[in-house]
Amino acid sequence: MTNKLPDNLHRDTLAVRVAIDPSQYGENSEALYMTSGFIQPDAETAARRFAGTEDGYTYGRTSNPTVTSFERRLAAMEGTEAAIGASTGMGAILMMCMGLLKSGDHVICSRSMFGSTINLIGREFGKFGVETSFVSQTDVGEWKAAMRPTTKLLFAETPTNPLTEVCDIAALAALAHSAGALLAVDNCFCSPAMQRPVEFGADLVTHSGTKYLDGQGRVMAGAICGPSKLIVDVFGPVVRTAGMTLAPFNAWVVLKGLETLGIRMQAQSANALAIATWLENQPAVARVYYPGLASHPQHELAMRQQSGLGGAVLSFDLRGDTADAARVNAFHVINSSRVMSIATNLGDTKTIICHPATTSHGRLTEVQRQAAGISQGLVRLAVGLEHVEDIKVDLLRGLDGLK
Repeated sequence: MTNKLPDNLHRDTLAVRVAIDPSQYGENSEALYMTSGFIQPDAETAARRFAGTEDGYTYGRTSNPTVTSFERRLAAMEGTEAAIGASTGMGAILMMCMGLLKSGDHVICSRSMFGSTINLIGREFGKFGVETSFVSQTDVGEWKAAMRPTTKLLFAETPTNPLTEVCDIAALAALAHSAGALLAVDNCFCSPAMQRPVEFGADLVTHSGTKYLDGQGRVMAGAICGPSKLIVDVFGPVVRTAGMTLAPFNAWVVLKGLETLGIRMQAQSANALAIATWLENQPAVARVYYPGLASHPQHELAMRQQSGLGGAVLSFDLRGDTADAARVNAFHVINSSRVMSIATNLGDTKTIICHPATTSHGRLTEVQRQAAGISQGLVRLAVGLEHVEDIKVDLLRGLDGLK
């Protein structure tokens, strides 16, 4: 029997209690349904379910009870009517674009978005006649100037990777809606524990569940949250046809990760703020990028949108007389670490350090990197749950002695 929860529960309670549907065994945890197909009681029921006139599970590429539990819980936490799972975060973005766009349509996208997102929308969808304009993350005037009669979608992630630029969600939503377009927000860095984009007017929210939703770097997952008419009628057929399906085991892992999302985001944000504040006083560091700092250009906006938290990702530029010198310094800091992991993912309980210009954004051209503000001396930290003093000591191994 489905548990009957009261209305107006806090997001932390929703993260623990939504979508627990005990079977006859009365389990107090979400069940994991590892099956590719589902037995039908009779041919007539099978016909109705495959036709979509009766609810019920038919085939794993279409739906699965464990995946449904994840979708229900994430939608509740984001404050949307529905959600749909995907194999990865990029799979969710692919699903969104396939469902919404056609040849001749126009997209406006922040030029500071994740490199794979820029390449997917700008290059791959460009092959099929979709035009994309890349604009400043923070200058609403650029978004407005880029609008066309054919504009169907505005897409931003906030904060951005790796410079943590914050866009004004409400302003972009008003701009999109005035032209009959949709606003989609990638909420990967904040998660619903910190930020609910629909509360500021966004229509769709995308997620890489691989990051903070899971929280321990275990599985790949993605999702789109939004109104039922889009989730069910537009994106559902794309998943059934194209197959960017979320695996039941991965959905179950992320479901368990959601239970601790709130406390993890608070603790990791506190660690990140402490490290960012400390880095601002290091002689070898030219600049620190972190929304929780008063020095961040969008600090006040970030605090309003992000529940007063800066998040767990920060970046910093190292000093260097030339780009090559700055890169050498960046590599030295990264290679000197003994506690932090050298990797490109984020959202883990373990602190991760990387060099964006040669990893996460390495497939962009140098012109694109410069336009996004990604220098050769930039180092990104995805701060975890280790003791903050140990992370400072680990950073000092590389920072000490740099000119």
